[in-house]
Amino acid sequence: MANNSSTIQQDTLSFLSSLAKHNNRDWFEKHKPRYQGAAANLQAFSDVLIERMNRHDRISTENGKKALFRIYTDQRFHKDRPPYKTWLAGYLERMKPALRGGYYFHIEPGNCFLGCGFYEPEKEDLHRIRMDILYDHATWNKLLKAAPLRKTWGDLGGRQLKTAPRDFPKDHPAIGLLRHTQFIFHRAFTDKEVLSEGFVNEVDKSFKTLRPWLNHMSEVLTTDGNGDPLQ
Repeated sequence: MANNSSTIQQDTLSFLSSLAKHNNRDWFEKHKPRYQGAAANLQAFSDVLIERMNRHDRISTENGKKALFRIYTDQRFHKDRPPYKTWLAGYLERMKPALRGGYYFHIEPGNCFLGCGFYEPEKEDLHRIRMDILYDHATWNKLLKAAPLRKTWGDLGGRQLKTAPRDFPKDHPAIGLLRHTQFIFHRAFTDKEVLSEGFVNEVDKSFKTLRPWLNHMSEVLTTDGNGDPLQ
C-alpha cells in the first residue's frame, strides 16, 4: 500500500475544478492556501515517485518541487489567455548525457494522463532516429510490440508527415514509423484511479515498461553509426 504522502487528494482535484470556473487573479489570491495545499500534495507524490523510479532508472530531477511546472500561464504574447493553468503537471528527466527522454504526469479533473517520449526532437536527433528505423526496424518492431508496453500504453503516438520524409523510401516496410516527427506514448486515467492509494505504484510500473524503448533511443541518440560515443 502506498504511503499516504504519495496519494493524490480529493482536495487537489476540487481546487483545480474550482480554478477552472474562476480563473482570475482575485479568486486565486483569495484561495491561495488551497493552491499551496494542492502543490504540496503533488510535490509529495513526486518525491515518492522519484524514489521509486530511481530503483530501476536514473532520474536527474532532484525532488518533487523541481519536478512541478508553474501554474502561471505565459501571457507575454497572449494577454487574453487565462492567468492560470487548470492542471498541475510534472516532468522527471533522465540522467544526461547517457540517458535520454523523460516522464510527464498531468493531473486535471477529467483529463489525467501520463506521457513519455520525444515531443520535439532536434533536426539532427530526428535524422538519427529515422536512420535507425531505416536500417534496424526489426528492433523497433520488437520493442513496440512487447506485451508489457502494448498492454500499458498501446500504440506509439505523435505527429506524422503525410508522406515519406525527404530522401527516405516511400515503400519502406516501416514507413509508418519513418513518417513520425514526434515519438510519444500516452496513457489516460480516470479521476478515481488517480485518487487511489496505489496510483503512484501504477505510474512507476507504467513508466518502467517503457525502459527498453527509452534505453534504445538513448543509444541511438548518443552514439554514431559505428556505436562510438558522440563527441
